[in-house]
Amino acid sequence: MGSKIKVMIVDDSAVVRQVNRETIEREPDMEVVGVASDPIYALDKMKLQWPDVLVIDIEMPRMDGLSFLKKIMSEHPTPTIVCSSLAEKGAPATMEALAAGALAIITKPKMGVKQFLQDAGNDLASAVRAAARANMSRVARSTGGLQPLPKLTADTMLAAQAASTRAMAETTDRVVAIGTSTGGTQALEAVLTRLPNVGSGIVIVQHMPEKFTAMFAERLDSLCKLEVREAKNGDRVVSGRALIAPGGRHMMLRRSGAQYFVEVTDGPLVNRHKPSVDVLFRSVAQIAGRNALGVIMTGMGDDGARGLKEMHDAGARTVAEDESTCVVFGMPKEAIKLGAVDRVVPLDSIPAEIVSYG
Repeated sequence: MGSKIKVMIVDDSAVVRQVNRETIEREPDMEVVGVASDPIYALDKMKLQWPDVLVIDIEMPRMDGLSFLKKIMSEHPTPTIVCSSLAEKGAPATMEALAAGALAIITKPKMGVKQFLQDAGNDLASAVRAAARANMSRVARSTGGLQPLPKLTADTMLAAQAASTRAMAETTDRVVAIGTSTGGTQALEAVLTRLPNVGSGIVIVQHMPEKFTAMFAERLDSLCKLEVREAKNGDRVVSGRALIAPGGRHMMLRRSGAQYFVEVTDGPLVNRHKPSVDVLFRSVAQIAGRNALGVIMTGMGDDGARGLKEMHDAGARTVAEDESTCVVFGMPKEAIKLGAVDRVVPLDSIPAEIVSYG
């Protein structure tokens, strides 16, 4: 008998982790080499022992399952089974998971999950065996995993401008632009819930899949004093309002007279993201200049670093989240390395930075 199939289970539900673990470990040809409550924790464990098959949820803290799936398929294609209550037949999350490279979908009910998983144990075991035999080079090619898309810059959406053609020197309206990624959902909640419903208009890029940003904005709106909503093309940027770029669309700042509004548009991935922080920050540098505050927070990679440098060079005030509070100190670190940052502060100091800006 050959070696056992090594399985990693990633789910924020302790019940799901337990039941799926018991199911897999009953099978003589399988073993669970790790469980994790979120993708960030899973990635740390996977560095020590990479699994043959992943079983993941979609709704998880710190990084959603679709983003995790796309990251895995682009960097280290691994047979993956999605086990989620969001993954209903024909649902957008299901289609996106399959398009991103998931090999099988197991739909958990919203009620009676434990009993369902116990009853569906044979389905899970069969899915794991099939996944372990998958030709991942073919899956990766079909999803772009082994041939990642070129890392395009903000030039594909918005040409750089000389300083002499940039923003008007003064306007009564001010803009706060925030960019974040991995760990950003919790970080944004911590910041926005501590802001008053007056002050500068806020524009935000949080790397999230399509459909998720609307729900995220609704949740924040229910918790915050200021209005929070998913941005629509032409929305005004006004005091007491925060606009979150929709997943799958870029967002840029525009101006009509002295009034700011957003343009929400399609386009290629920039830094392999859509929306891209660099696209937003470049537009803010060009349109608002010194009338803006740029904030870059927790996130993987370097999206936003160059855009924040452009904001800094255009006279904007710039802030980065300190490593001590970042879930992933990637984006802030790269911005600091470029000399794009005026102040580096922990997460709980960022609200005060925004309030003091005006």
